[in-house]
Amino acid sequence: MRVVAALLPHPEDGARFLVQQRLPGGSRALLWEFPGGKVEPGESDEAALARECREELDVALEVGRRLWEGRHTYPDLTVELVLYATRLVSGEPRPLGAHALKFLTPAEMGALPFCEADIPLLEDLVAGRMGSLG
Repeated sequence: MRVVAALLPHPEDGARFLVQQRLPGGSRALLWEFPGGKVEPGESDEAALARECREELDVALEVGRRLWEGRHTYPDLTVELVLYATRLVSGEPRPLGAHALKFLTPAEMGALPFCEADIPLLEDLVAGRMGSLG
């Protein structure tokens, strides 16, 4: 399964990025992740990311360049995760498809329980291995 995620900086503090907590009761319940979701057949990564963020956060995003890509196999599925630089165009993020939202620095994110697929991404972000995020 191809999954796209947004590295969405806070509009006034570019050192903090949006993360969301998964809903209780589902797979990987209450773990944290970067916002985004599944790419549907025939859909581009950018279109999928814009759609998912519109549906789950009630925001419009500008999707920029690809920052990171990785693969993780869970017992029930294999995820190809791709992170994109994004910018908030309109709206205020609301947790429509999440239990909670937080804007945090990469170091602060390290204290939260993240989905396994997101952990290498988070480690690279904390270590500054993504180059320029703009």
